[in-house]
Amino acid sequence: MLEWGCLLPWEDRWAESDEEKGIIRMEKPNYKRTKRACYFANLAMSSVFSLPPLLFATFREQYGISYTLLGTLVLVNFCTQLGIDLIFSFFSRHFNIHKTIRLMPLVTAAGLCVYALIPMLFPGYAYMGLVAGTFLFSVAAGLGEVLVSPTIAALPSDTPDKDMSMLHALYGYGFVGVVLISTLFLRIAGNQYWMYLTFFWAMLPVIASVWLRMSPLPDMNMEQNKVKSAGSGSGTKGLLLCMACIFLGACAENTMSNWVSVYAEKALRIPKVWGDILGMSLFAGLLALTRTIYAKYGKNIFKILTISMWGAVVCYLTVGLSSNGALSLAACAAVGICTAMLWPGTLIFMEEKIPAAGVAAYALMAAGGDLGASVAPQALGIAVDKIALTEWAGTLGTKLSLTPEQVGFKAGMLMAAVFPALGILLLAYMKTYFGKEAFGTKNSSCN
Repeated sequence: MLEWGCLLPWEDRWAESDEEKGIIRMEKPNYKRTKRACYFANLAMSSVFSLPPLLFATFREQYGISYTLLGTLVLVNFCTQLGIDLIFSFFSRHFNIHKTIRLMPLVTAAGLCVYALIPMLFPGYAYMGLVAGTFLFSVAAGLGEVLVSPTIAALPSDTPDKDMSMLHALYGYGFVGVVLISTLFLRIAGNQYWMYLTFFWAMLPVIASVWLRMSPLPDMNMEQNKVKSAGSGSGTKGLLLCMACIFLGACAENTMSNWVSVYAEKALRIPKVWGDILGMSLFAGLLALTRTIYAKYGKNIFKILTISMWGAVVCYLTVGLSSNGALSLAACAAVGICTAMLWPGTLIFMEEKIPAAGVAAYALMAAGGDLGASVAPQALGIAVDKIALTEWAGTLGTKLSLTPEQVGFKAGMLMAAVFPALGILLLAYMKTYFGKEAFGTKNSSCN
């Protein structure tokens, strides 16, 4: 092989060849690095969703924040994401998508810093600081949901459905990592130093931003293509059905992910460190593992969605009705298995039934998911506060040797079973609908 020094006599010719190579590199960019960067960005985003629930009990004890206001933080989180989703649904063509993707992790880091700084510097305004920080990192989370999934979908791949499942699996693994490391830190350092833990997790999005800046990004379809295979409204109705499905799936998943830590500590009387590890961490680990298994072996996503909804109903009923603490905690963790594919699985199903879906379609799907993820956890928080104050909760608690607060949590978990139960009915209708409508060139069978 010739060394560079041997080519100096043909320097001009080599300059032309170098330019030609540059053109080739533009035509065939290294998208493997892009895929890894997107995976890491999704993993880094897990701190936005998994860290706040770990700190709910600390906020209640340190700042006297009620369960309703803690649930409102979840509402702010997902309603902000919902707003971003809707903005991109209707105005995506006005954004520079590549710049937005690369900026997104920095907004996450800024939000986490505000989340920690204001309560640390101004304890009297702790809740306002938590709301401000939540708003900022929720903007970034909304951008991540809208943009990272279609970026993965736009990359050349022989197994796009498995790539999508792995993307969401890495979020689950990040969730586990945040729970384990955060639990260990709080156990050793003490809950009063939670803000330093938040600063630590703010570093991951910064790394993700640098990685994305170093990676080529694919061109993406900015608007939802109109599909008119069986009438002008069929594509829209199909997309709305998928939105409803992801809404109910997000309700089922996020109710448990946001409250399992507090539920284990307050309702099951399990020490926080073990409740976080055996409840929240195991939930996230099983969720990630299930998505990984689908990424490797998965098929027939519609059947998996149906089985998952049934499983979630059984788990929530077990959590709410069982008097056995170990069984109840195991059912909390098992919700991770049952709800793992409800969000990414609905995206996969949409891709199969509505080909060439653009960023706008993904934004609408994210809007449905974020609406569910905001409504359900907030509803549980309100239910616990309201039910715990009722006379019958005290009476029932006396009979069952439970406190009114425990009765409130049990009732809240039973209420949460309604969402996957509605999902079962919706999927039954979707099977009939998509069995008749043919979108694009793909097989429309749901069997």
